[in-house]
Amino acid sequence: MPLADHLRELRKRVLISAAAVVVGMLIGLVFYDPLLDLFIGPFQSTVERLADEQGLVAVINFDGIADPFTIPIRLAILAGIVFAAPVWIYQLWRFIVPGLYGKEKRWAAAVLLTAVPLFLAGVVLCYWLLPKGLTVLLGFTPEGVSNFVSFSRYFSFVVRLVLVFGIAFLLPVFVILLNAVGVFSGAALSSARRWIIVGVFVFAAVATPTGDPITMLMLAVPMWLLFEASVLVCRFNDKRRAKAMAELGLTDLDDDEASPLDETPSSTDDDIQPPMT
Repeated sequence: MPLADHLRELRKRVLISAAAVVVGMLIGLVFYDPLLDLFIGPFQSTVERLADEQGLVAVINFDGIADPFTIPIRLAILAGIVFAAPVWIYQLWRFIVPGLYGKEKRWAAAVLLTAVPLFLAGVVLCYWLLPKGLTVLLGFTPEGVSNFVSFSRYFSFVVRLVLVFGIAFLLPVFVILLNAVGVFSGAALSSARRWIIVGVFVFAAVATPTGDPITMLMLAVPMWLLFEASVLVCRFNDKRRAKAMAELGLTDLDDDEASPLDETPSSTDDDIQPPMT
């Protein structure tokens, strides 16, 4: 396909995705109050509990003159991206599919169908853990001191935490995809397990903005379990690939060894005798 056709196709997919996000934004504006309650719900529940336990006084406030106008817009944009996720993921899929072979299309489809539930699972886990992280952070407020939290900073804090958990849960998708295209094997992952686990815990410690060990463990342990599950899938895929190669007689080949050639002579133009006249 010529470059101009690729660009036109990209423009089409981007416009459809943008239109879906705009529709999602309008839905977010219509349901702004329920979304706002859902967004600040973990904070309010945490403050109510700490108020009973240690007399904490904490509120979320708008610290900018334009915040009453910009905050609904920011929430609507976030809602639009989330609500339109099936549309823009499908448009991304439609843009990539023409350049893939049949086997690659199946792997890409599996990745997309798996990535969305895993990302949502990370978001749900983050929302469940958010009150626990806020309890640790707000618990350091000295007695007799009120805590006035900027909504803009709270918004950035929650969005960052949600994205970290959602993206972290995509680890097995990338691992299995790289194994499917032959970048590394399940045995190689197993041999590097110790270093990968250390990397998972380091990532969890750096990526979580709360900094408390509970939130870090709640992110690192699921990532570790998902990694172990992806290793099992990679080993199964390696066995399936080895079996397919064995049927073709390619089991004894090294990585830098050429496959055997069919040396059976074929007929050429010189072998064809002209018809008798």
